[in-house]
Amino acid sequence: MGSLESSGAEVVTVDVHEAKDLIKSGYAYLDVRTVEEYKKGHVGADKIFNIPYMFITPEGRVKNPQFLEEVSSACNKEDHLIVGCQSGVRSLYATSDLLTAGFKDVSNMGGGYLAWVESGYLVPKPEAENVSLVPKPEAEL
Repeated sequence: MGSLESSGAEVVTVDVHEAKDLIKSGYAYLDVRTVEEYKKGHVGADKIFNIPYMFITPEGRVKNPQFLEEVSSACNKEDHLIVGCQSGVRSLYATSDLLTAGFKDVSNMGGGYLAWVESGYLVPKPEAENVSLVPKPEAEL
């Protein structure tokens, strides 16, 4: 079994076309990019959460130590989730962590937001997105 973690939780990666169909069928979309990336544009989904997997600091990228806790407070372990980032790397690791933590139905969206945009799929206008973000003040780091 090819898995990122030794727990046996295998990451399933779906392409943007399959991800779009799953989102349409009721899956929630978990955007693990930074709040700044999210505000510039994101996947169009009825149920969407922005919980960064990593923060950008002067020293480079640092894993969000509260990631699993924040996802657990926003979602149930039985929820159907598609996890995406900018290009598909952070979401791969985030999906692996979520599966290891006991989330049952989590898939990684291969290619991330860039592939979504490239496919011409819905991207809500950034101006309309000032209210619904999961608060992640970087000043708390």
